[in-house]
Amino acid sequence: MPASHPRHLPVQLAGAELWLLADKAIWWPAMQALLVADIHFGKAATYRALGQPVPQGTTADNLQRLDALLQRFACQRLIFLGDFLHAPEAQTPATLNALGDWRARHPALAVTLVRGNHDKRAGDPPTELGIEVVTEPLLLGPFALQHEPRPHPTRPVLAGHLHPAYQLRGRGRQSLRLPCFVLSDGVSLLPAFGSFTGAMNQRAEPGQRIFVVGDGGVWAVAQGKE
Repeated sequence: MPASHPRHLPVQLAGAELWLLADKAIWWPAMQALLVADIHFGKAATYRALGQPVPQGTTADNLQRLDALLQRFACQRLIFLGDFLHAPEAQTPATLNALGDWRARHPALAVTLVRGNHDKRAGDPPTELGIEVVTEPLLLGPFALQHEPRPHPTRPVLAGHLHPAYQLRGRGRQSLRLPCFVLSDGVSLLPAFGSFTGAMNQRAEPGQRIFVVGDGGVWAVAQGKE
């Protein structure tokens, strides 16, 4: 990837300026809001509880990346677009203590969770974390903020859930799959923020723009033809 690819890329959507971040999140300057989808806290702990040999330290990594973004931007509000906790088994003492320490570092920050499918099973975050929990859609500015990528009757949607990724083709059989943003006038998708998540291949459908993230940058790669 050329070094010229920026760490953030301003785009216009529904009359609003949004910054697509190489950190797999969206900064919304006018609202001083950071949007994050599918962080899946405690997913690795859930798999370890099932006897699966998965890496440790994913919660710490996710929180360090969040801290870096909150230091970088004048953030007044953090909005999670679903799947904050992965499963009931994710609520281990270690995970909850790490989340409590993180929240204590940002006591004035307004935090909202739009419930996702995993949240419904995992349960809401502990009340001590001071997180407002709402059912989708959360209407803010021109957008409907959701977890499920379903159209809203009157507003364009920003959503998560699908963990979109795009396959870059190289010479011969070489290819590289990278997380991506998918933007359209109807339903737009954020990549999964969590460092231990799967991904779903995404193609540019008519009216869609795709932006991939990788190696500290974000850039446009495809636009669907009408």
